[in-house]
Amino acid sequence: MEQEILRFISYLHDVKKTSANTEISYQRDLNKLQHFLQEQGVDDVSKVTATNLNSYTLYLERNGFATATISRNIASMKSFFCYLSKNGMVHGDIAEAIKPPKIEKKTPGILSANEVVRLLDQPKGNSPKELRDKAMLELLYATGIRVTELISLRLSDVNLHMDYIVCHEGLKQRLIPFGAAAKNAMINYLTHSRQSMVSDAENDILFTNCSGTPMSRQGFWKLLKQYAKKAEITSDITPHTLRHSFAAHLIAAGADLRSVQIMLGHSDISTTQVYTHLSDNKIREVYMKAHPRG
Repeated sequence: MEQEILRFISYLHDVKKTSANTEISYQRDLNKLQHFLQEQGVDDVSKVTATNLNSYTLYLERNGFATATISRNIASMKSFFCYLSKNGMVHGDIAEAIKPPKIEKKTPGILSANEVVRLLDQPKGNSPKELRDKAMLELLYATGIRVTELISLRLSDVNLHMDYIVCHEGLKQRLIPFGAAAKNAMINYLTHSRQSMVSDAENDILFTNCSGTPMSRQGFWKLLKQYAKKAEITSDITPHTLRHSFAAHLIAAGADLRSVQIMLGHSDISTTQVYTHLSDNKIREVYMKAHPRG
């Protein structure tokens, strides 16, 4: 089964042009499934049955996995066996009838505008680290990008003349504008901070750690928690909290749902509908009028 999983991941990369994050998630989910099946004495995909897959789903439920995690694992499983069926590696799509559990859509936690201001004002000094942290926080809230997208940005992805960044997901890309606060923080960082952190002239990663290597998700999460504590924010906060706050604050100020969907990179507008329903406008016009720090 291991070889079939690797071929499936290659298919996703070469044919479906999926993002690296998607491929990592699929491979992780399918490796867990493979391990479970091996413990059941099944190590050949042609011998896997619908009963085996239902047993795996029950195993996830009984072991307390979150509903969203179970749904993602089932989605990975269904895609994999659909691929195997279409390529004649198994007889029929044995995963087709498996239904994922219903996920109750919850209103995401957001910060108030006052909390955001307090948080973004925490990196107060002019040390290289504080200038970097200021730029990262401002850009994250200014654009609503995911933390993975933030730490993956390269110098070439930033246009300070037209005030936008480019985010890449596979072969797809989206342009997201940012306002004056983020621009000023970026200029300060690039002018007075980045060179002291990055000794290699060939290194084009926008944000690095103090050693000049790419920052990790955990590293950014840690500094965010530190600044949230300094800002006396008592609610639980993650990098995604700023993404949710970005969307909610834009819509509350009059941005239309479609524009917010494009900026967030949601493939389905129903994902964005948790924030509300509003009328259409051009993205840049909406952004510059509505974003609290534009």
